[in-house]
Amino acid sequence: MQITINGSLRDVPDHVTVRELVAYLGLGNGPVAVEINREIIPRADHATRKVSNGDAVEVVHFVGGG
Repeated sequence: MQITINGSLRDVPDHVTVRELVAYLGLGNGPVAVEINREIIPRADHATRKVSNGDAVEVVHFVGGG
């Protein structure tokens, strides 16, 4: 299916959850914030919230530093 991730159209597996999408994008090792169609998805819902064809997804990956 096709979704927009951070402004870019991408093909991703069908019926993917937010958690699976984050892992697919290679961001599973650190904290992330995810928004779908301008709705923030709580981390507790990442394992059950499905992403649908045509969704607009914003993913912010936090990086530590100093």
